[in-house]
Amino acid sequence: MKQIALDIGLHAGPSLDNFCAGPNQAALQHMALWVGTKGQAQVRSPVPTYLWGPSGSGKSHLLKAAREALRNEGARVGWLDANVLEAPEFDENWAAVLMDDVHWYNAQQQHTAFAWFVAAQTHQRAVLAAGEFAPVELKLREDLRTRMGWGHVFSLQPLTEPERRAVLRQAADARGVFLSDDVMDYMLTRFSRDLGSLMELLDLLDGYALQTQRAITIPLIKSMMEDA
Repeated sequence: MKQIALDIGLHAGPSLDNFCAGPNQAALQHMALWVGTKGQAQVRSPVPTYLWGPSGSGKSHLLKAAREALRNEGARVGWLDANVLEAPEFDENWAAVLMDDVHWYNAQQQHTAFAWFVAAQTHQRAVLAAGEFAPVELKLREDLRTRMGWGHVFSLQPLTEPERRAVLRQAADARGVFLSDDVMDYMLTRFSRDLGSLMELLDLLDGYALQTQRAITIPLIKSMMEDA
């Protein structure tokens, strides 16, 4: 299984183009306006945007898509999530501040997030944040919690099973991989059903199939799990 990791990451990363909106069309449209036209300088509104919803609803996908879009413009951004233990000071050269999984922030991360938020407003920089709960339900310090909720707020919903199947099928087709209905059923009943986990599973299956020169079948999935 160690060699399989070499095949992971060859497909395109999160982008607005490969985000399956489903019931989240309003959020996608807002993010398309936020990102702006490719290749053109974009002055983004300093009014913050907050995305919230359960795991698997696409929050992190949209944040990472926005980060990648800004990087493609040559812009620098501040990024903070619950895994960042030593965050830098706010940089005036940042085009935007992006904060993911804010519901997990510890006291120090909340302090950093608030400082970045204030500095971003002072310097008229965009703020994009995401968490699992609505702003009123966030267990954060009050001054940070209220700032999460005073701008654009979008509630995201996970995709339905037919929508998840459609996304898997599209992702598999993009890799030149065939997924039978039986394989799809097996993936959706035996593994985590959130879209992020399913896409990671598809990455592993694609890599294992290439390594073993076999088609993706239920026996191949079982073999991969036995070799893990």
